[in-house]
Amino acid sequence: MFKKVLVANRGEIAVRVNQACRELDVKVVAIYSEADRASKHVQVADEAWLLQGQPARVYLDIAQIIDLAKRAQADAIHPGYGFLAENAQLAQACQDAGVTFVGPQPDVIAKLGSKVESRRLMGAAGVPVVPGTVDPVDDFLAVKQLGAKYGYPIAIKAAAGGGGRGLRVVSREEDVEQAFVGAQREGTSYFGNGQVYVEKYLDRPRHIEVQILADHHGHVVHLGERDCSSQRRHQKLLEESPAPNLDPSLRERLLAAAVRGVSSIGYTSAGTVECLVSGSDFYFLEVNTRIQVEHPVTEFTTGIDIVKEQILIAANEPLSICQSDVLPRGHAIECRINAEDPSKNFIPSPGTITKYCEPQMPWVRIDSACYNGYQVLPFYDSLLAKLIVWGRTRDEAIARVQLALEAFEIEGVHTTIPFHLMLMGDSQFRSGNIYTTYVESELRARCLELKPRASSADIAVITTQDKSTTARAEHAKSQCVRKGPRKFEIEVNERQFNVAVTELLDPAHTKLANPSASTRLPVSQATKTRQSGVSHGLNHSGEIRSAMHGIVKEILVGEGDTVSCGQKLLILEAMKM
Repeated sequence: MFKKVLVANRGEIAVRVNQACRELDVKVVAIYSEADRASKHVQVADEAWLLQGQPARVYLDIAQIIDLAKRAQADAIHPGYGFLAENAQLAQACQDAGVTFVGPQPDVIAKLGSKVESRRLMGAAGVPVVPGTVDPVDDFLAVKQLGAKYGYPIAIKAAAGGGGRGLRVVSREEDVEQAFVGAQREGTSYFGNGQVYVEKYLDRPRHIEVQILADHHGHVVHLGERDCSSQRRHQKLLEESPAPNLDPSLRERLLAAAVRGVSSIGYTSAGTVECLVSGSDFYFLEVNTRIQVEHPVTEFTTGIDIVKEQILIAANEPLSICQSDVLPRGHAIECRINAEDPSKNFIPSPGTITKYCEPQMPWVRIDSACYNGYQVLPFYDSLLAKLIVWGRTRDEAIARVQLALEAFEIEGVHTTIPFHLMLMGDSQFRSGNIYTTYVESELRARCLELKPRASSADIAVITTQDKSTTARAEHAKSQCVRKGPRKFEIEVNERQFNVAVTELLDPAHTKLANPSASTRLPVSQATKTRQSGVSHGLNHSGEIRSAMHGIVKEILVGEGDTVSCGQKLLILEAMKM
């Protein structure tokens, strides 16, 4: 067994891996960006090392991570999910450095990381794939021909994509060229690979995935399936296990195909085979060569610690279970509590959490790295916490989720808790008959009507009868408050600068009412600056305001251009949006 594991990640998954390591009596090394200095994953680790560089990029710095692992004398690296978790280069770098990578072999990651190659491999293993191309498509004219062949809508996908990035759904031939270029651009920007392929786009499919474990001794087991159909912008909002209303024969075929597929390529470690289910058929989507965000629902129904098994597999231990030991019991639901505002199309909501109180109930598990005063940063994923609930039946699990959500208090930022409460009461969700576009197509209008829950501070003001106290409170709110300096790393003309900004906030005369408020920047400067942590404002002609912090990925206009209402000016990336 390992003596020390470096966790090459942050947030709740870094805390989760820490917990599994402690149970195995393995010391944990945390790494952190300057912005993450006070984060929980740093606090709970045995030792922590600072990553040098821009907060948005340092968790992707393979050379620096390997160097820190050597200096800390870690004998293994666990990548968590996201960042470098499915990066074959990191796995290879670990191998070259004599450090164990907690995951599959580099060549397996590379093969499955290509959507084109993985389709070919799974098809050869007898796993059904969505009708489409096996080889990359080089130009949009070829895409038009495929659209005529399969019929619209079709999906243009980045070969190295995932999580909805590099994906364009095309319903008309005249939209093909723009979608093709967009998918190529995102593939190059996010994954360093501009290759794309084309699939027939399935109408109203369900997203069903199979959790598998495979060791280095030839043992492969599945831990049942999960339904991940509750999504927006191809990002999952809720997962549950087992999948409701899934035909038993279809389930058996799906589980068997997942085991057969990963066995055919010599897969080792924890992994997930994702599929789309349409009617009585299922089609391979991709293999996630890492631990999944939603792994806790499977842990709840099977009683198997997937992260611990993953570490044991990396240490060359045989699986502690066989297929006959996997006996799912009850029903589990996971709600992803994100720092997003559902009433504004799930726009990110960075800022400071002023109150954080988790529900304390016997059938509830919370995976989180949040606490009172936690700073929700704009550089990373918007996930705050995972609320996982178990019940003997699906109806009981839903009822318990509702109680837990009502007791979950998070203030200071917008969250998806109001959305999840609405979803729990939705008749179609309760019937178990939803599909991947259900939230966006059927619940969009209801999401726009959602209102944030009143905070404890709001309730206190409403219930007080002391007018003088209220007056004093209002007077205090109107006073200018000097905030502590916020630090940014800004890149201008390929040079990096450390900037400290101290704001004087006056709620009576400005909209800068919280630490995540925006800062104005003239358009002429915006065309020269790629920034993170600072967004733009609009007060007069020549300035624009972004509704969220982020990084400018592409500017679509030039200085001096005449623009019209509705024209796209730039592409902004923040917290996976």
